[in-house]
Amino acid sequence: MKTRFKLLTTVGAFLISGFFLPAAQAQEAAKKPSINVEDLVKKASHAAYYNGKDGTAKVEMIIKDGQGRERIRKFTILRKDIDDKNDGAQKFYISFSYPSDVQKMSFLVWKNINKADDRWMYLPALDLVKPISASDERTSFVGSDFFYEDVSGRIPTEDRHTLLEESKQYYVLKSEPKDASKVEFSYYKNWIHKDTFIPVKTEFYNKANKLYRSYEASKVGKVGQYNTVLESKMTDHVKGGYTIIKYSAVAYDKALPESIFSERYLRTPPRKYMK
Repeated sequence: MKTRFKLLTTVGAFLISGFFLPAAQAQEAAKKPSINVEDLVKKASHAAYYNGKDGTAKVEMIIKDGQGRERIRKFTILRKDIDDKNDGAQKFYISFSYPSDVQKMSFLVWKNINKADDRWMYLPALDLVKPISASDERTSFVGSDFFYEDVSGRIPTEDRHTLLEESKQYYVLKSEPKDASKVEFSYYKNWIHKDTFIPVKTEFYNKANKLYRSYEASKVGKVGQYNTVLESKMTDHVKGGYTIIKYSAVAYDKALPESIFSERYLRTPPRKYMK
């Protein structure tokens, strides 16, 4: 009798702990995400765009069109976090060095959180600083398959996010624009690596629910304490081309002065910070 009571007590403990939950309840429990979706989006944005308080890198951009023709762009990118405690406003500066038709061209972004970003481009052949309107954010960046918005990142609060699935390695998110009139996509899906929170793959779908553009982080490594994308690829599934970006000489926490992220330095690159 004591043995039977002990057995029943043990089985009861397993039932309470969920080992013998009814199948429907067990499936429902398995669906529950291990992380809050909004927290996940914030962590992914931080991992992609907010390493350190600032950063610098040399960049090589290889552009291949649908016919296999290749073009190369080389530039230096500088980044400064203005609100580094809250993943808020940032400033980006890009200076082109190759080839000759874009040499000395520069690009400046003031990334805002509660309004459209401010963007300018300096065209040396005309000695002209040209503002880039908010409507141009999702157009080609210097002829590549990356968009202007890809350079500085999309604000997470511009979209509604849903966790589609969770595997051993990735969280898969679906993100839909809150204002569909401002973008060309219907939604995009993000594969976020569980250990690093880096978005390693993104697929963009058009209004007809067809994949037309995709991104992948093809090489990730450690730079100091920070997990960093060192090579990435954007593919245009409509035109058949793609662009590869390779990062080198990546460095963080360089104490970059905010003053260099201004119109003055569009014309005169801050070479001291671009070595």
